[in-house]
Amino acid sequence: MNDMIALGINDRFQFSCSKTLSCFNECCRDLNQFLTPYDILRLKNRLDISSDLFLEQYTLQHIGPESGLPMVTLKPAETSRLKCPFVSPSGCSVYKDRPGSCRSYPLARLATRSRDTGNITEHYALMTESHCHGFEKGSSQTVRDWIETQGLGIYNLMNDLLMEIISLKNRLKPGALDIKSRHLFHLALYDLDNFRTQLFEARNLEIEPLASQNPDPGLREALKTDDTRLLKFGIEWIKCIFT
Repeated sequence: MNDMIALGINDRFQFSCSKTLSCFNECCRDLNQFLTPYDILRLKNRLDISSDLFLEQYTLQHIGPESGLPMVTLKPAETSRLKCPFVSPSGCSVYKDRPGSCRSYPLARLATRSRDTGNITEHYALMTESHCHGFEKGSSQTVRDWIETQGLGIYNLMNDLLMEIISLKNRLKPGALDIKSRHLFHLALYDLDNFRTQLFEARNLEIEPLASQNPDPGLREALKTDDTRLLKFGIEWIKCIFT
C-alpha cells in the first residue's frame, strides 16, 4: 500500500537507501520522470554533451494538458520496464546530478505562490511505497535536514522561478501557446546551449532591454559561461514575452 503522510519542515522521518536493501534500484523502474529545466542543465553538463544532444538522446517532449507549456520527460532505456537510462547494477550513474524528484524521494514537495504577495508556501509529504524498504532501518532526520543533505535548495529555488512563469502564463495567456511561443519557451528553458548561441553568436534574439535593466555589470559575460545564470535570465526573458 502506498500512503502520503503530511510533514512540516521540522518533522522527523526515518529513511535511508543503500545497496544492501533488496529493493535497491527498484525505484529507477516503472518511471514517468518529468525533467525540469534545471534537471536538464545538470544532467547535460554531467554527461558533458550539448543541451540539444541531451534532449534528442534522452528525452521525450509533450505539451502540458493544463498549462499548455512544453514539458520534457526522461526517455526510458527499456520501454517495457520504463527503466531509467542512467541506472546501473551499482546504482545511479549520474547520482551527483540526479533530478530533483530523485533527490527529494521519499519526500514530495508542493509549493504554492500567492498572487498578492508573491510569497512561496511549501508543503511536504512522505511517500511510503510498498516496494521500498528504506523506511525499515534508516536514520532519523527532519525534512529540513533532508533538503540540506540532498542538495535540494538550488533545485527548489529554480523550480519556484519556473512556477512564476506558469502562473503568469495561466493568468495572461490561458490555453495552448502558438508555435512561436512554444519554440521560444523550449529554447530558453530547455535548450540552453542553443539559447546562448542565438543570443551571442547568431544574434537572432534580442538581449536588450532586459540585460540593460539588470544592475549586475558582469551579467553579459556571466551568461556566456554560467548555465545557471543563463537559465535564470531565460526565465525572465520568457516572462517578458508573456507580458
